[in-house]
Amino acid sequence: MILTGPGIAAAVQAGEVTIDPYDPARLSPNAYDWRLGDMIRICDGDLDAATPTAFTEQSIPANGLLLQPGMLYLGVTLERTGSEAYAQMLNGDRTIGALGIWVHVSAPLGHQGHAIRWTLEIRAARPVRVYPGMTFGKLVFLTAFGAPASYQQQPAKYAATDGIDISRLYEEIHGGVL
Repeated sequence: MILTGPGIAAAVQAGEVTIDPYDPARLSPNAYDWRLGDMIRICDGDLDAATPTAFTEQSIPANGLLLQPGMLYLGVTLERTGSEAYAQMLNGDRTIGALGIWVHVSAPLGHQGHAIRWTLEIRAARPVRVYPGMTFGKLVFLTAFGAPASYQQQPAKYAATDGIDISRLYEEIHGGVL
């Protein structure tokens, strides 16, 4: 079950949902409009799942940053969001898609108990300028069924994420998990 906009507002008021900073004007009928933060990582060279990704990090200037096709950018949400009571689903939205931006296609699920600023995978179909604080997508909250298990209490590699994080699949490959 998905929370409605008024349901999200009530859950924020009750302390069941964290959205920081929170602006009630960003509520829509079934979601919260999240924004792009002010930092971005540009992934350098070839990517290899067995090694940490090399990157250049920079702030997104107020006059914008021109994203180029063929590049992988890792961004971050402006808002820190989370809930012990609800799971989250973060997606881009139609307005970003109409600009040829694909954002956060591969990992939209935010587990119960994971309160974070989300790392965003960003790709551009054509050169496109983005700005810090611009609306970039929709966040929904979902009711979880079954016994709750807080993500922060799990031995998960991204539990301590605070801002932009590269893939840590290399930890599993070198650790012999695969």
